[in-house]
This record gives sequence, C-alpha cells and structure tokens, in this order.
Amino acid sequence: MSTERRVVVMVSGSGTNLQALIDAIGAGHLPCRIVLVVSNRREAFGLTRAETHGIPTAYVPLKPYTAAGKTREEYDRDLADVVAEAQPDLIVLAGWMHVLGEGFLARFPHRVINLHPALPGAFAGTRAIERTFAAWQAGEVEVGGCMVHYVVPEVDAGAPLVVAHVPILERDSLADFEMRLHATEHQIIVQAVRLALSRVV
Repeated sequence: MSTERRVVVMVSGSGTNLQALIDAIGAGHLPCRIVLVVSNRREAFGLTRAETHGIPTAYVPLKPYTAAGKTREEYDRDLADVVAEAQPDLIVLAGWMHVLGEGFLARFPHRVINLHPALPGAFAGTRAIERTFAAWQAGEVEVGGCMVHYVVPEVDAGAPLVVAHVPILERDSLADFEMRLHATEHQIIVQAVRLALSRVV
C-alpha cells in the first residue's frame, strides 16, 4: 500500500485522536498522509493541532446555513464538496459532533469511519461515556468500551471495524474510567484506519 494514501480527519473538539493519528504516521506505523482536517467549530483545538503539523484545515460551520434558512442536506452536500477536493481514500470522524446524512455519505461509499466511545449497540449518540458509567453504577452493565465503525445515516449503527472492551474498576471515578477509555481510543483509531485503508481499492 502506498504511503500516499490520503486521509481526511473531521473533528469538533480538542483533537486528541487526531493527534494519535499524527503521531502514528510520524512514527511510521500508518502508511498514509492526513491531507485535510475539517471542523464545524472554529474554536476546535484540533484545527490548531493540524496547523502545528502543517496539515491544511477547513472550517465549515452549520450555523450560517440554518440562519439563512438552508437545510441540513444543503450543508452536507457543500461539506462533501470541501472534503472531495482533498481526494481522500478515507474519511475519519474523530470527535466530529454532527450527524452526516446521505447527501454526504453517498459521495464516499464505504470510506467514512467514526470513533464512538461505547460498545456496538450500546449508548449511541452523545455523552456515551457518562451514560456507560451511570449504567455500571446502576448494575446494568459490567464493562464499557469503544469502537470504530463504518458510518451510516443511523447514529453509531454502522458495521464495527475495531471494538475494544474497557473495564470499569470498583475504585473508578468517572474521570478514571474516561481516562482509560480515551487511552484505548487512541490505540483503536490507529488500528481501524490501517484496516480500513487495507480495504479501500
């Protein structure tokens, strides 16, 4: 596989998983290049991480569309145009807090993957870590976890690529569990990108 495989990473926040990918590429563990980092939030520190490493960035907010009476579908189509210009082999949603519709996904079939901090079929959507921990406290689950999955229009429902269980220990606070889970995310996102790229023709 060529080292010139092209990856676009989409972030909405601090970009720690983006950093894990940057570090893995720098260490020679991932045979690809991040060609663009996209955020829907101007203050996302992930944009700063990208700029620090000389990676092009794009800021594509939803609010101007809603303020102008435009639809989410129009936003998704325009967002897809921005991403398509980078000619990505793979698109990685790493803390991207916006549900992508068919107008985006149809442009990149089987080439969009997402990191989600819960196990398949459990705690789809936002605040998954807090919801997992609360369920553990209530005796409803015995373990937490995270996964990277292919993206479909249904939230966090696509086929998993990599799944990891993360134990919750008796002495854990939410912060303890969250720290352990994020460390696991940094590992599986690298594994998943490598695997997904191996499947791209």
